[in-house]
Order: sequence, then C-alpha cells, then structure tokens
Amino acid sequence: MDDTQIEMLPMLGEFSSIASQYEHIMFYYESGIQQIVAKLQILNNEFKNNHERNPIENIKSRVKSLDSIIDKMKRKGIPLTTNAMKREIKDIAGVRVICPFISDVYQVANMLVNQADVEIVTIKDYIKKPKENGYRSLHMIVLVDVYFSDHKDKVPIEIQFRTIAMNFWASTEHQLRYKKSRIFTEEMQQELKKCADIMADADDKMQNLANVSGIVQPIE
Repeated sequence: MDDTQIEMLPMLGEFSSIASQYEHIMFYYESGIQQIVAKLQILNNEFKNNHERNPIENIKSRVKSLDSIIDKMKRKGIPLTTNAMKREIKDIAGVRVICPFISDVYQVANMLVNQADVEIVTIKDYIKKPKENGYRSLHMIVLVDVYFSDHKDKVPIEIQFRTIAMNFWASTEHQLRYKKSRIFTEEMQQELKKCADIMADADDKMQNLANVSGIVQPIE
C-alpha cells in the first residue's frame, strides 16, 4: 500500500482525537516492549535459580513522545505516515538493561537474541569501541514477534545493555549536557571524558574480580 493511501500521523492541535490516535499507535510498540521485558525477566529469574545471582540489575522501558517522533521524521525527510514511521523509525520503543558486569551484558544479550522469535536488525557495540565523548553501551535493534487477536507482527525495539557504571555516567552526562538553558563548556566535556575513563577502569577491575571469583564467564 502506498503511503499516500494510509492515515497520516496525527499532528498536535490538528485532530480532536489525537490522544486516542496516539494511544492506538503506541499500543503496537508497548506490546513489543512487554514481550522483550518478559523475556528478560524470565532469563534473569532462570539465571538466579541456576547460578544464585542476577545478571540483570534493572530494566527500564519507554516509548518516544509524539512530538519526538514527528521531529525525527521531519529531520530525516520521512513522510508523516504511520506506514513510513513503522518502516523507518526503529527506536520508538526502547528498553534499557542494566547489568552488574561487562560479561553479563554480552551474556544476557546473547541469550535474548538466540530466541527464535527475536531477530537482530542492527548491533552497535560502544563498549568495545566507545564514542569519542566516552559513552559506552551495547545497542541493539531487534524485531520481536507479537501475537495480536487476528495476526502476528514483528515489532522493532531498541535495546541498550549497560553496566551499572556505564549507566551512572550516561545518566549524569545527559543531565549536564542536554537540559535546556544550562551552560556546557569544552572544559566540562573534558572532565566528563575523564570520568568516563574512570568508570571504564572501574568496570574492568570489577570484571577481573568477578573472573577470579568464578561467578561469571570470561568475556570472549
């Protein structure tokens, strides 16, 4: 079906039923989030039963706001249709997985994507190759099967896997850098990069201790 033949995305202030339209669109993505979160919780509980510890410290999820979705589509020159949104925007639904150790990040990610109904779309490993500002995380976009009343659909979900240290740095960096009407200087960026290096060093030391203790599988 051509994009011109389907319903346009609701624009703020344009439709009286915008709330219900947005709720309908987001139900699709929230259903995918529920599938991924349930899978992760099952893996975490199974691991705890088998190994007496949790490889997942915390799981958070979110869907982008309508404003954010429309802004991104405009920036990328994507037609403002639901079909184009589903085809082109893969990070509308997001899940963040916080793990104690670096090895847990890779082990949990592998356990998830090895399931038959989870398909990898892209992987970006910012742990092995951090961003210039010091950001570290394992990013994946996956398609997860969701069964609705009359059909099955593959829902795209962005998943970020991080250690506790990585998440601490990323969360505080975001507070400093991206809040409006705040000053952010080059000197502050340099200090944040130093903090990122400290966090990376701490992660490595914790991983080494976990390796020696035998509670984790060494990173391949």
